[in-house]
Amino acid sequence: MAQVPVRVASLGLGWWSDVLADAVGRTPEMEIVACYTRDPEKRRAFAQKYGCEPAASLDGILADPSVEAIINTTPNDVHLETVRAAAEAGKHVFLDKPVANTVADGKAIARVCAEAGVVLSVGYQRRREGQFRWIKKEIEEGRFGKLVQAEANISRDRLGQIDLGSWRYTASGMPGGVMLQIGIHYTDVLEMLMGPVKRVSAMSAQLVLPGDNPDIANLLLEHESGAISNLTASYASASEYYMMNVYGKEASAYYDLFQGLRCLRRGETEATPVACEKGDTLVEELEEFAASVRGEATPEVDGRRATESLAVIRAGVRSARDGRAVEVAEVLASPED
Repeated sequence: MAQVPVRVASLGLGWWSDVLADAVGRTPEMEIVACYTRDPEKRRAFAQKYGCEPAASLDGILADPSVEAIINTTPNDVHLETVRAAAEAGKHVFLDKPVANTVADGKAIARVCAEAGVVLSVGYQRRREGQFRWIKKEIEEGRFGKLVQAEANISRDRLGQIDLGSWRYTASGMPGGVMLQIGIHYTDVLEMLMGPVKRVSAMSAQLVLPGDNPDIANLLLEHESGAISNLTASYASASEYYMMNVYGKEASAYYDLFQGLRCLRRGETEATPVACEKGDTLVEELEEFAASVRGEATPEVDGRRATESLAVIRAGVRSARDGRAVEVAEVLASPED
């Protein structure tokens, strides 16, 4: 007998809520039954599009015993408020990354969910992409040998696409700009592959886009293993581009958006293409969340991991501001970040 879908309510209703709602529609494991945002027109439009009930208030959703979980895409600075309310009402939470704007809020979010006994899963879908899963498996099976270095680039063209009324493009709503908004995806992947980051040196600038936030950034990441990674994040490039190269003593992997994944092993003179299945990463993370709600799995990125991921970016923000290398442990211990 098929399991009953986990009944969820969508909270926030910005553009990313639609992306996740579309993903919910691609899996039988979840069902959107309600939605809420303060704008009644947005509520009505979302409810009509996805066939759910437009709730008159967040309290109404939290008081509804048929709602098991919340998909939370609210602005970063209200994550703690909204997650705490959901957790205290016994609702499990799928939260879009980053966990918060500050490490202090990230720790509090992890704590309130643990105390309430509810599942917290934070959306980091890029770590699930086929090329990164393949590299991870090869590393775990010892075929890369000692990891020594990595380099990555995550870039998008946002010229003419910036809404300065959106919290996503303001220094208060998205501290660190492009570092926090998209760079965090690849610092997460780099930590998954290369191990935890110990220290960050960063530079950022605002060169093309309007507003008050950096549109380019470069982060030099020192991993606890001694390996070094370099990450470039940009909203000011001419086009969308993703790249990640991972170098080991016995093998190296080269990935970019246009050529796919290739691997070069010690003694070889030519990189070999690697075929990777293109999965539905959003569905995968939502199905993992649904299984976790049922007690059949645990989230790959929980509150603790998401807070550690945030600390790497906050170290980068502090480094760019202060002009010095910043220890991640310093950020994790600081009430300022």
